[in-house]
Amino acid sequence: IDGAALRLHRPVVVSDLPAGGRRLDQAADGYVATIVSGEVIAEDGVPTEARPGMLIRGRQPAPTA
Repeated sequence: IDGAALRLHRPVVVSDLPAGGRRLDQAADGYVATIVSGEVIAEDGVPTEARPGMLIRGRQPAPTA
């Protein structure tokens, strides 16, 4: 983290959820890198191609035979 450059931008409403759902998105400056499971997934605010994380989903119904 670059403490001197650390700054939050204003939140913006983004409509990218299913059925037109909205959410808030907020960008930030000052993060040199974001690391997940030992791999850099963003460098200087730019996403890399690395996708080491995994999708976390809520409880799912048991499969039926």
